[in-house]
Amino acid sequence: MKPPPFEYHDPGTLAEALELLATTENARLLAGGQSLMPMLNMRYVRPDHVIDINLVPELAYIRDEESGMRIGAMTRQRALEYSPEVRRRAPLMREALLMVGHRQTRNRGTIGGSLCHLDPAAELPCVATAYDAVVDIASSRGRRDIPMATFPAFYMTPAIEPDEMVTGLRFDHWPDGHGSAFLEFARRHGDFAIVSLAVLLDVAPGGAIRRASVTVGGASHAPQRVTKAEKLLVGQAASEEVLPALAAACTEIEAMGDAHASADYRRHLAMTLGRRAAALAYARARHGVGGKNL
Repeated sequence: MKPPPFEYHDPGTLAEALELLATTENARLLAGGQSLMPMLNMRYVRPDHVIDINLVPELAYIRDEESGMRIGAMTRQRALEYSPEVRRRAPLMREALLMVGHRQTRNRGTIGGSLCHLDPAAELPCVATAYDAVVDIASSRGRRDIPMATFPAFYMTPAIEPDEMVTGLRFDHWPDGHGSAFLEFARRHGDFAIVSLAVLLDVAPGGAIRRASVTVGGASHAPQRVTKAEKLLVGQAASEEVLPALAAACTEIEAMGDAHASADYRRHLAMTLGRRAAALAYARARHGVGGKNL
């Protein structure tokens, strides 16, 4: 298989990349290439211009700031996997990264590329949704922010204009000692998830949950926060009385059926994984494990 003909550009700065986006028609950005290159070779996409942003150094960074984590769009997934800042501050992200493809794909794949490709089964959009991340957008016209909750526009389509690009994302820190868990069901390790579950819990010393984040990925066109489950958890312990209600709330998500699984099966997986992930995150918070075991 060969890609269709296109004109190749390799800007060295963000300003050059944005100028190319503004002045070329039917252009696609090349980041890690783990999604774009197969789509080009199978001719699912036919751009007239490919803009390679691998030589733009200001787009690759991991910053643990007082206000929260900031990550550049061209940061490799492998760099995030091995980052001590990510491991300490965002253990949920590191646990999810261990399920993203294989080492070879994580060596090249970027967080910005995963967010823009927006595969419903991808792990990183699910994590970004769980953290209430804000996506940084830039164009030659200026900059703007998009909350991850509204970043997906349609199936595999982010809410950005043709002349815009994702430059990074940021999210607030959860308190030290919070619990997290990321679970997924896939046919094989490294395959896309049929359903994934991300849970974050801030637990008080007495055992009551002060804040909760429950996110289902893979079930629909975009990750879904299960706000009903979050409300059930807050003020409670993750007990045998609460967990069944949380699991039931996870079955109320929007779900799609395809060749891999029916909508009902995806709801069943969300129920099962939701209960397991909440119990695991709670245990990690109560025992002070956090992400240290990952």
